[in-house]
Amino acid sequence: MIIASFLVILTIFLVVGLASARKATGERTDYYLAGQSVSPWLTGLSAVATNNSGYLFIGVIGYAYSAGLSALWLMFGWIVGDFLGSTFIHRKLRNATTSTNEASFASVLSRWHGDDFAYWRRIAAIVMVVFLGAYAAAQISAGGKALEGVLEIDPKIGATAVAAMILAYSIAGGIRASIWTDAIQSISMLIALIILCFVAFYAQGGLGGAFASMMPLDEGRYMNLLPEPNELVGTGALAFGFFVLGWLFAGFSVVGQPHIMVRFMALDDEKNMQRTRVWYYSFFVVFYILAAGLGLLSRLYLPQLEDAELALPQMALQLLPDVFVGLILAGIFAATMSTADSVVLSCSAAITHDLTPQRMEHPLLLKAATAAVTLGALGIALSGSQSVFTLVILAWSTLAVAFAPLLTLYCLNRRVSEPVAIGLMVGGIAIALVWRYGLHWQGGIYEGLPGIVIPLVIGWFLSRPATKAELEQSPVEAPAE
Repeated sequence: MIIASFLVILTIFLVVGLASARKATGERTDYYLAGQSVSPWLTGLSAVATNNSGYLFIGVIGYAYSAGLSALWLMFGWIVGDFLGSTFIHRKLRNATTSTNEASFASVLSRWHGDDFAYWRRIAAIVMVVFLGAYAAAQISAGGKALEGVLEIDPKIGATAVAAMILAYSIAGGIRASIWTDAIQSISMLIALIILCFVAFYAQGGLGGAFASMMPLDEGRYMNLLPEPNELVGTGALAFGFFVLGWLFAGFSVVGQPHIMVRFMALDDEKNMQRTRVWYYSFFVVFYILAAGLGLLSRLYLPQLEDAELALPQMALQLLPDVFVGLILAGIFAATMSTADSVVLSCSAAITHDLTPQRMEHPLLLKAATAAVTLGALGIALSGSQSVFTLVILAWSTLAVAFAPLLTLYCLNRRVSEPVAIGLMVGGIAIALVWRYGLHWQGGIYEGLPGIVIPLVIGWFLSRPATKAELEQSPVEAPAE
């Protein structure tokens, strides 16, 4: 019954994705941006599904299982940081996409003020191919972990199944297929989390009973709202402040994620951005509350779990009838696919429009690039050993420090030269990698914080403000909502 319900739901996802091919025109702006015709509710649900992916179902729940109640600050910082970025970046990026008539994230940034930062664009494309490839591999790996946790099937089989499905509908319908399936996957993810959360709390006697049972865990430390002390910033208010600030910058880092921002670039009208944000943040908040609650509860049901990232499927097996276990498994698969397909298409766009000497315009070449990226990510997933949480954080932070400083400067009406733009990107990546792998300070302060702030400050002094005449002539600028 588990396999039957799982396959039925996956078939629905696949049919929806393939059905989108009926509206495909074959043009690059349609394949990568759906012709900028996506409605607000589809944009919002697609963006939240892409953002919350296997990282939420596997990584965040596993993190809450290990860290305890202090994991709630991850939710707070991530959502607030994301929201702050959306207040002044999303709309201008969407307008810049229209004014530049470009189909890829890097190309829009390279031509923001009418210039052509060709060298910057190619370096950016290399960064995107490397780290989006790792990101896609993490999501595909999460699908494999889901099958392993529920059906005890070799995780390589699950990873291959995820890759095969996203390859099928991404080639058929491009970004439109990704967005359509994301919307139904968001609903599936939400239903799966609500059902399991309700059953888990009910079995513990409600909220009061569950919290009473969790209070003694780890000698009382598990339900401590403050994070554990670390060697870098010590204890007390300073440690707490840097912990929350780090996750706030992790949330702000969404503006540097091409696979998420392309959703807002594809919106039908920039005037609908406010409605899109309502859909996006409503689902975002509910997703994180449910995931954090399930992560905490899983310690009661699975106290000796060796791999915390398998907490969700293992708890579903213990508490739910087979038909709902299939729904949970499909929800995890939906989460992984909703990001993996988006990442694959953004990576494909970087190859066909930013990296190659001449842009690939033929539909077959666009689809061939998508297939190559998918197979490459699958290869990494089948050979990799890092956890989903670690791999996603690495890719997320590197993409953030590469693109967020320049995009933020643009949206603050600053103009930079191409050498400065290249320096900001390379410098941000260097800071983040040294912070994590050279100094090992990421446990105290998220590497995205210095990787974004330092280049942003330097970029501010090395840039100039756009003149009034330039702003008046720029189609990027739009009336306030």
